[in-house]
Amino acid sequence: MPTVATLFSAGKDSALAAALLDPFYDVALCSCTFALDSGPSVVGTAREAGERTGFPVATVELDGSVAREAVDRMVADGYPREGIQQVHEHALETVAGRDEVGGRAFDAVADGTRRDDRSPAVGRPFAQSLEDRNGIDYLRPLAGYGRGAIDGLAERLLDVETGPSEAIPTGDYETELRELMAAEHGEGTVSEVFPEHVQSRVVARTE
Repeated sequence: MPTVATLFSAGKDSALAAALLDPFYDVALCSCTFALDSGPSVVGTAREAGERTGFPVATVELDGSVAREAVDRMVADGYPREGIQQVHEHALETVAGRDEVGGRAFDAVADGTRRDDRSPAVGRPFAQSLEDRNGIDYLRPLAGYGRGAIDGLAERLLDVETGPSEAIPTGDYETELRELMAAEHGEGTVSEVFPEHVQSRVVARTE
């Protein structure tokens, strides 16, 4: 069975993507971290959620300079969209450029980006370039699903807790970006740049 390296944040979307790929691929989850001060908690959260869903989790270290560039861009823009896009593409490039994850070679990379996402949103030119340059397939299992359908699938397949982004610890690199922004620009800037939103964390896989 081919192996797919799947970006994993411990949240609903990336866990659902992994569950949908599971019948067809040997799924290896990738916890991406910039290895900043908050890195250990990000990796720990992702690993715990991965174990609860039955998938192994490998740690992939990203380039810390990309985090700083993304934070500076978010502060200059006044919103996180382009910075998050930059980091997500960097994470895909980093994973796709590796020979293995968790000691296993892989045939494809995947993420949990959805049909209606504004950011990150992986377009066709980037996807094709990623595949051609790295000799792998790029998969978006949720690309054809709207929010209602995703919520319905997640309800059937996953036990998920949700809450304000500040209250739900995740394995997402957004956690590290927020903390880096707070350290370099102050907590007030984080509140100005990042809108309040509901965050999810997977507790278990139910099917």
